[in-house]
Amino acid sequence: MDLETVTSFGPEVGVGLAALAIAGVVFTVLARFAERRELRESLSQVDGYDVTAAADAGIIDEGELQGSFMDRIGRLVLGNMGSLGNRFTPTGYIEKVRHRFVLAGRDSSTEVDRFMALRVLSLTAVPFVFVFFFIWNPLEYTGFMRLSMFGLLSGVLVMGQEAKLNRAVEERQSAILLDLPDVLDLLTISVEAGLGFEQALDRTIATVPGALSTEFARMLGETRAGSSRADAMRAMDQRISLSEVRSFVLAILQADTFGVSIGRVLRAQADEMRIRRRQRAQEQAQKAPVKMLIPMVFCIFPSLFVVILVPAMINIYENF
Repeated sequence: MDLETVTSFGPEVGVGLAALAIAGVVFTVLARFAERRELRESLSQVDGYDVTAAADAGIIDEGELQGSFMDRIGRLVLGNMGSLGNRFTPTGYIEKVRHRFVLAGRDSSTEVDRFMALRVLSLTAVPFVFVFFFIWNPLEYTGFMRLSMFGLLSGVLVMGQEAKLNRAVEERQSAILLDLPDVLDLLTISVEAGLGFEQALDRTIATVPGALSTEFARMLGETRAGSSRADAMRAMDQRISLSEVRSFVLAILQADTFGVSIGRVLRAQADEMRIRRRQRAQEQAQKAPVKMLIPMVFCIFPSLFVVILVPAMINIYENF
C-alpha cells in the first residue's frame, strides 16, 4: 500500500487507532481493579485480617494500597506495560537493562519495570506519530520537512530511554573515576596513621561523599552482615565495572591472601590512580584538536571564505 492510499483514509483512521489503544489500556486497568477488589472482598471475610500481615506473606502488595488514586492507577498501568515489555523483549535484554541500572546506581526492580513500561509506550507511540504527520497532518508539513520531523520524533521515542540510561551510567562512572585517587589518598593516610582498613573506610565515607563512598558503605554493610570481605569487594566491582576499581579490588584481595601490608598496597594504588588520571586528562587534551576540526570546517571556514573571497570576486567581476 503506497502513501497516497494510506492518506486517502483521512484523519478517521488516526482517531480510530487512538480510541482502540485507549480502550485497551482502560480495559486492562479495570480488569486489574476488578481482580484486586475480589481479592480484598475475599480477604475481608477472614477474621483478624491484617493488610501488613498479608503483604508480608506475599498475598497482596502493601504498596498498591498506599498513595492517591491516581498514583495507584499509574502503578497499575506501568506494571501492566512492564509485564508486556518483559514478554516480548529478546532473550537477555532485561538482564542487560537491569545491569545498566545497577551501573547507574539505581538497582531497584521498580526502576526496571518503569523503564520497560516507558519503552513499550514509546514504541507504541511511533505509529501514532506516523498518523499525525502523514494522515492527519495538522501542521501541514510536506516533503522533506515532514519526513525529517517524523524521523526525529521516531528516533527520540525509540532510542531516547536507552540514551538517557547510558548517559546516567557514564556520569556515575566519571564521578567515580574522579573521586578514586582522592579516596585512595585518604585511605592511605588513615591506614598509615594506625587505623584498620574498615575504620579507614568509615572515615573516608564520612569525609568524601559521592557515588564511590556509597559503594564503599554498601560493601562495609555487606561485610558486617556476615559476608566475607572478598565477596563484598567482588560484588562492589561488579556494581561499578571499571578497570581502575577492579585493579584496586584485586590488589586488596592479594594483600589479604599473601599477608602484605595494606598500607603499602594502598600507597602504590594511590600513586597508580593519580598517574592514570593524569594520562586520561592528557588523552582528552589530545582529542580536543580533532573534535574542533569538524565545527571549524563546516561552520568557521565557510564564513571566512565568504568574508575574504566574495569582495575579491565582486572586484574582479566589476573590472572585467
